[in-house]
Amino acid sequence: MAVIQGSDAPAFAVPHVTAIGLAAPSRGASETCAWRFTFAPGAPADTTHMVDREEIFVVLSGGVTARLEGAEHLLVAGDALIVPPHTPFALGNPNDEPAELVAVLPVGGQAIMQGMEPFVPPWAR
Repeated sequence: MAVIQGSDAPAFAVPHVTAIGLAAPSRGASETCAWRFTFAPGAPADTTHMVDREEIFVVLSGGVTARLEGAEHLLVAGDALIVPPHTPFALGNPNDEPAELVAVLPVGGQAIMQGMEPFVPPWAR
């Protein structure tokens, strides 16, 4: 059994988003990864990408806009988004307050971005 204290979990920053690595192989998980995202206020939904496994997002606070299969969805605290494998999507925060989400992806799941080789995000390693 592994216990990951939020205060000790590694943080990763990309433009407009911070990821806190919770469960991952490097932190003792063998089947499922989980991390916590914070989307800054006004974060654009401009990073369209896919994953090769099903990914689930649960909104903890604030709200996000999800673009998925040509439709835009507003998600607020308590909502969940299930993204099927190989489905282009993007998330953004059009609000004036941060949005916090938890994401879950099977160990080994890879991100797929245009012009790049598939890769495991650093928070999922």
